Amino acid sequence: MAETPKSTKYLDPAVLAKLKNLGLAARLVVEGLFSGQHRSPHRGFSVEFAEHREYTPGIDPRHLDWKVFAKRDKLYVKQYEEQTNLRCYLLLDASASMGYSYTGPMSKLEYSCYLAATLAYLMMIQHDAFGLIVYGDRVRLNIPPRQGRGHLRTVLEQLENVQARGKTDLSRTFHELAETMNRRALIVILSDLFGGDTASPHSLLDALGHFRHKKHEVVVLHVLDQAELTFPFRDAGQIENIETGQTVASDADAIRNHYLQQLDAYLGEIRKGCLSRKISYSLTDTSQSFGTFLGTYLRRRQHQKAARTAI
Repeated sequence: MAETPKSTKYLDPAVLAKLKNLGLAARLVVEGLFSGQHRSPHRGFSVEFAEHREYTPGIDPRHLDWKVFAKRDKLYVKQYEEQTNLRCYLLLDASASMGYSYTGPMSKLEYSCYLAATLAYLMMIQHDAFGLIVYGDRVRLNIPPRQGRGHLRTVLEQLENVQARGKTDLSRTFHELAETMNRRALIVILSDLFGGDTASPHSLLDALGHFRHKKHEVVVLHVLDQAELTFPFRDAGQIENIETGQTVASDADAIRNHYLQQLDAYLGEIRKGCLSRKISYSLTDTSQSFGTFLGTYLRRRQHQKAARTAI
């Protein structure tokens, strides 16, 4: 296993050890600059053998080198010149609502930073290019995708400095970003998806669809606090919006029932909208181990990729 960088606030060695063979393989064709494990959309250039790479589940078994297996009793995959790296953007929501934590071990922002750091590490060890974009109502930080340990260190240092503040304008931010990303890539969105779009998710889904229109693959990792899913505040007669400061006073039970109904409808529309746009969507809350959540997601992704390969 690759050595863990010095800046390790958001890297858990135990989680990395469990996930090291679960690379984030792209389902769609991606473009890249360097050798890696992902299929290139380009045609007409060298398909000569380049090197061997240790086999991990999910990689097309047709490229296994059985001669090497006979000699070493270990599975290796042939890599070819037309194979290119995955280009990935990690989009981290750092609006004020992401700083919320009720009784969980960490805030939604901290949880998302752990996810981002772990994904960046996995991409680093599989020689993929990854970048970090931090946003709220606008883009605050944009680190372009690159490869290597030094770049990982830069991303980890920036994650440690991220603070939750300001309002959210997901639709506008995503539309603007989609227009600037001209090369096919994997877009991983880490957000609670709360903001101006919450009342009606159609504009948010349209913005996510903009990425798909530009031929990107999109993954939405929806991070909430457990209290936001269960609303345990049965004696609460007043609700405050973290981002606007606006308060609403009403009957506590009425607020809870209305909130849960609205949340269920909102989540249902998000799931349905992502499915119809071929966007990978997964919901978690901060009471669940981020390593368990990410491991489950990556295994499911590998199984889906392997199933498509077998067809």
